[in-house]
Amino acid sequence: MKRIFYSLFLLGAVSIGLVSCGGGKKEEAKEENTDEAYEDFETDAPEEASSEDLVAQGQVLVDASDCKTCHHATNKLVGPSHTEVAKKYEFTKANVTLLAGKIKNGGSGVWGEIPMSPHADLSMGDAEKMAMYVLSLDGEKPKD
Repeated sequence: MKRIFYSLFLLGAVSIGLVSCGGGKKEEAKEENTDEAYEDFETDAPEEASSEDLVAQGQVLVDASDCKTCHHATNKLVGPSHTEVAKKYEFTKANVTLLAGKIKNGGSGVWGEIPMSPHADLSMGDAEKMAMYVLSLDGEKPKD
């Protein structure tokens, strides 16, 4: 009985040793492949997107979101039309940040008593792109 126990113990220890040793070699191989994959990669920083590109990205985000449930481009629904928002706010960085905060965190009181629901799952960058799109709907270009 002791002999069987020792044999199983020894077999288990050897198996664990072989598995753990083999795992390290696989990680090393992965690291080598990763380094090779980046040899031809350009390290120059990408150019910043133009305001027109950011507005276009914002339109894609607005079109893919639930904004249309409460807002229309030109007609008032539950909330103001996006064009009404664009006419009320000048197209500045400060207003982009302000509206992005309202998109992300929600808000109430500016357009009536019905609160705007928060969109906490959006990144601040995406919310800013959406705000830029909305502010562009009256034909205004960014001021700063």
